[in-house]
Amino acid sequence: MTHRTVGDAPVALPGLPDDRHARVAAPRPDCPVEIALAALRGRWTTLVVRELLRRETLSYSDLAARLPALSDKVLSDRLARLVAAGVVAKDRTAGWPPTVGYRLTPHGRELGPVLQALWDWGAAAPGRPEDREP
Repeated sequence: MTHRTVGDAPVALPGLPDDRHARVAAPRPDCPVEIALAALRGRWTTLVVRELLRRETLSYSDLAARLPALSDKVLSDRLARLVAAGVVAKDRTAGWPPTVGYRLTPHGRELGPVLQALWDWGAAAPGRPEDREP
């Protein structure tokens, strides 16, 4: 009978799940963290998600009005990326003129606590611009 030594036991990394993705040596597209970061990449993406967390469904013009500094090109791009990532659903209603509404999918709604955790972490981070002396 053989006995396992200390060196044979898998080492759990602090803050990471016991998962094969936590032990890779280079970024991989199938890593859950990389998938989450890819879905949220790009300036304005988190603000678009925030607005959709506040309401059940918003039209394109509603989103544009809530984020007036965001260009139409960037808003269109962010919505298309979020739809492709399965974070946002695009609902078309028949009629004249046809209407389009955007809403978070159930998977997209799960980003609420993630964004809150990112906010909390960023708010507590040393070296924030308002923490620097003039």
